[in-house]
Amino acid sequence: MDRLVIEAKLESLRRCLVRIQDKCPANPTVLAEDADAQDIVALNLSRAIQLCVDVGAHVLAASNAPAPGTMGQTFDLLAQLGYITPALAGRMKKAVGFRNIAIHNYEAINWAIVHSIATQRLGDFAEYAEAISGLLDRRSTAL
Repeated sequence: MDRLVIEAKLESLRRCLVRIQDKCPANPTVLAEDADAQDIVALNLSRAIQLCVDVGAHVLAASNAPAPGTMGQTFDLLAQLGYITPALAGRMKKAVGFRNIAIHNYEAINWAIVHSIATQRLGDFAEYAEAISGLLDRRSTAL
């Protein structure tokens, strides 16, 4: 597992989360009416989710786990290996569902849900990053 690659992706994740926090309006109605804020928030949420999947795939590639068949399965496998909790895996799988809507069916986005994710669920991404950082620390200590 290439620690530098994972750390770079985690730093990109951190930047996405900061951007979401900085640009998401305090009110969901304002988000629903502000196309620029919508673009910034949706793009950075999509990027954050993709970065989490990429990090997970990188971690799994260094293990004996089978390759995930779906993006969501990445988180199930990480939980099976004990790298993240099953509860976090479930929340991250829901995030993948949002990402798929944002990428493939942008016009169907419910901006109140996006606002809720941006204001109440960013901690899931931070928890994920912390779990992966802890894994990196444990791996480097074991060497």
